[in-house]
Amino acid sequence: MKDRSRKVTIVALLLIAVGAVFAMRERPAAAPETGRGLSSASVLRAPVLSGRPRLVDLGAQQCIPCKMMAPVLEDLRREYAGSMDVVFIDVWKDPGAGEAHGVDIIPTQIFFDASGRELYRHQGFIGKADILSKWKALGYEFKAVRAQPAD
Repeated sequence: MKDRSRKVTIVALLLIAVGAVFAMRERPAAAPETGRGLSSASVLRAPVLSGRPRLVDLGAQQCIPCKMMAPVLEDLRREYAGSMDVVFIDVWKDPGAGEAHGVDIIPTQIFFDASGRELYRHQGFIGKADILSKWKALGYEFKAVRAQPAD
């Protein structure tokens, strides 16, 4: 009798979990966290409007390499404000953004020129110096508007 009640409990828990998954899928996705107040739908249009090149990082707040990217993106956003736009989109909160940008692996960084044309794509963690080096290779050299304090 114990085995039967255990099986019934397991089946009931599985049904509840499946129901929760379906309920969550039916809810509209929360607005992605872009760091600039932009929805993921406007990321491709925004470079044209801002007139600046744009680095878009597609990841998730809970993935380890994505967490490592967060301070890099914040430094770039702060140091090069007005020269380049830096945007983060959580593809776990907004899966359509990952699909729209053809993301297979997170984090993925996409470098866009000022007109919104994709110039380069990188998958995985990439450091600040490597990002700036890639921008330079793509023909962009940015001057920091705010120097980083020495550690």
